[in-house]
Amino acid sequence: MSAHFTQLLAGYEGKTGDAMLYAVGGGKRLRGFMVLEGARLHGVADGPALNAAAAIEAMHAYSLVHDDLPAMDDDDLRRGLPTTHVKWDEATAILAGDALQTLAFELLANCDLPADRRVALVADMARAAGGQGMVLGQALDIAAETAATPLTLEQIKRLQALKTGALFHWSATAGAVMAGADPEPLARYAAALGLAFQIADDILDVEGDEALAGKRLNKDSAAGKATFVSLMGLEAARTEAQTLIEAACDALTIYGEDAENLRQAARFVISRQS
Repeated sequence: MSAHFTQLLAGYEGKTGDAMLYAVGGGKRLRGFMVLEGARLHGVADGPALNAAAAIEAMHAYSLVHDDLPAMDDDDLRRGLPTTHVKWDEATAILAGDALQTLAFELLANCDLPADRRVALVADMARAAGGQGMVLGQALDIAAETAATPLTLEQIKRLQALKTGALFHWSATAGAVMAGADPEPLARYAAALGLAFQIADDILDVEGDEALAGKRLNKDSAAGKATFVSLMGLEAARTEAQTLIEAACDALTIYGEDAENLRQAARFVISRQS
């Protein structure tokens, strides 16, 4: 997908274009992978599948660029490299993020699919990434940092279902949407996987290796934020993540062995070091 982004962004000029390409580099590509696998399960052609995968990776990259800004999480390291605003400046990072967000919608609008399915992809992406999805989750996360009382476990689950889970849902179900098929099994897979992913992140924040993670760790505990680990305990959080991964894999039963790559991706989520 890196080569695809190099081609897509070849016409983007100056620091903004350079920062966009920098921001989409590296990473696990988990969201794009889910799009491609969901598309493969439903017989979607390579062209629209790759466009949709690139769209979610562009949207995710935008969210990270903005999330790292001083006004948000104020991070200086991402994927083992300086964050975009550190490598360039805040204005360039903001503009690069804005441009990546709009690129996502351009890619979806240009998918070679029936018009109603293209519209569904765009509308679903807008909901997942916007003020009732990822943006709301980020707003709740920021508010929690200065709240008088820490979040409860149920409040954290809701926050993460928005901040992380909304884009996971879009990624997992995009293949079914492109094919005009039932997205419900993949929606259940995504819901369990997204929550397990965040629990694994909280575990990494406590016991991970910064060099392997490629980002600053122990920030949540240092800030006194409630997390799955702080509320459940390390071992209970680990057990819950494993239970969620089993539920995610069970949701794929309808697809049989064809969904084995998605099952392997789910297992990777709780064994990863970054």
